[in-house]
Amino acid sequence: MLPVLLWSPFGYLSLLILSLCSGFSLASEWIQYPSDGTATLTHYTLPDGYIASCGCTGASTRYPTAAMSQFAFGSSTAYGPGCGRCFKITLLDTYLPDPPFIPNVTKSVVIKVTDLCPSGGNGWCSATPNKPNQGGQYINFDLSWPSPGIPDDFFPSDKSLYGFTDFGVWNVSYQSVDCLESWPGAKNAAALGSVDDGSSVCCPANPTGSTNDTCPSFSDGNGIPYVSFHPPRIRS
Repeated sequence: MLPVLLWSPFGYLSLLILSLCSGFSLASEWIQYPSDGTATLTHYTLPDGYIASCGCTGASTRYPTAAMSQFAFGSSTAYGPGCGRCFKITLLDTYLPDPPFIPNVTKSVVIKVTDLCPSGGNGWCSATPNKPNQGGQYINFDLSWPSPGIPDDFFPSDKSLYGFTDFGVWNVSYQSVDCLESWPGAKNAAALGSVDDGSSVCCPANPTGSTNDTCPSFSDGNGIPYVSFHPPRIRS
């Protein structure tokens, strides 16, 4: 069972001690996902040059990046095994509108995971190993968009039918890909790797899943239990 850390007048430390005394494990059970599969896709605003959870360089924001849902990302804070991984994401259809919108063109983008999309509540990033998100998926990619690296018209729409152009949530397929071969930012050395500011960062250029080139879980390594509350993300 995972401890849920909530604020109290006595602070987080007392609750951490309580969780330990109750026999809870600090190490989380993360989602083990296949290299190819289906997921949901949302989008959020990431400022140009922003250093996100993984600590990838600010130049990476000039190319397609995304946050990954917490239990697939592999940490409740800072970096995790998801950091730096690259996926080809292809739009399938929309989740919310009725009837669903199915595009008549194939739109795909290769992203690099640079950020954590926190769990909590019933949000799109709330899936756990035992419970999918409301779209029935165990992974949500939160795309940084608008982005200099993604066309403004990336998301197709039919305003005449639905009355709006931003559907918010898409069903997508994903495919794990080699970052150095497929991610547009790989051609720019400044967009690869981590910032060097003395903080806890981990953003490998081309992680393969090996312990030699893949980030560990920061929260597991530092005894930080699952945290259910995070500041709100900036939605575009």
